[in-house]
Amino acid sequence: MVFAFFYQASAKNVAGDPQQDVDLRIYLPREVTVKGANLMLGRVSVIQGAESLVAKANNVAIGRISVANQSIVIDRPTILSRLASSGIPSSKVTFKGADQTTVKREQRAVSSRELVALASSFLKNHPPDASICQWSVIRRPKDLVIPGEEEKLQFTPRLVLSRTKSQAKIEIIVSCNGMRIGSRYVLFALKYNCRQAVTIAPIAKNAVIGPEHVKVELKRSNYPEPSDWKPPFGLIAKRPLAANAILQPYMVESHTSSTIIKRNQSVVIRIELPGLLITATGMTLEDGRAGEHIRVRNADSQRIILARVCEDGSVEPAL
Repeated sequence: MVFAFFYQASAKNVAGDPQQDVDLRIYLPREVTVKGANLMLGRVSVIQGAESLVAKANNVAIGRISVANQSIVIDRPTILSRLASSGIPSSKVTFKGADQTTVKREQRAVSSRELVALASSFLKNHPPDASICQWSVIRRPKDLVIPGEEEKLQFTPRLVLSRTKSQAKIEIIVSCNGMRIGSRYVLFALKYNCRQAVTIAPIAKNAVIGPEHVKVELKRSNYPEPSDWKPPFGLIAKRPLAANAILQPYMVESHTSSTIIKRNQSVVIRIELPGLLITATGMTLEDGRAGEHIRVRNADSQRIILARVCEDGSVEPAL
């Protein structure tokens, strides 16, 4: 609150004594708000009296406000001490008004709501991914208090790069006349539009998946859709699939992985370890493609084992 008041000189001071010998009359308000950080007596009080002394007293330093929201209490003894240091004795000074004054600095507060609105608007116009469909604040900033009544503040939002795809961190930089004077961060949780394939009806193992088997639906996810995602048409079901199942990569495989081993086919059983290679002959008991596990009968021991089909047509025992 900036104070304003008028002083009318009278023939007597507060105590009723004649004033003609008093050189300075100082009026102290209870509270005053000033511009700037450096406090001069003339900015926190009204001084009247001899012109030369008034000019000198106006420029007497009485303190400094160094941080936002700070207030300084100045009392009459402090003022008399500062005046005496400047060559004006207390005998030449009389006071009116309060015994002490609380001095505050003019300031502007940018509210948390304003900062969130700026960050949200920036995120809307500059999304880090085109598939982002929704965001919500998960960490709000504190109000930003700026000393002084700066009229031309510039607010510059920017995206803080992060490996966390489920969140976006926006920094609001506040500057004045090209100089940075503060900043705040706003953290958002993100939602993405993604596609997923859902089975329409049961699908048999090894069936080739087509549009009649699955439908593509939209969903919201905490993470973006993989860049290589595409409908699973043309892929093969690795196992029987129930209706209304959401297809996952491990449920299907490429059609290019054709059957390379037939039932009742003679195969080489390979056990390869560092510095050691053991081979044996076996007979397959079922068809198999590369990467699949099938039953194989060892020709020497007649023991049936579970083995994985290798790309070269051999098999290796499953561990």
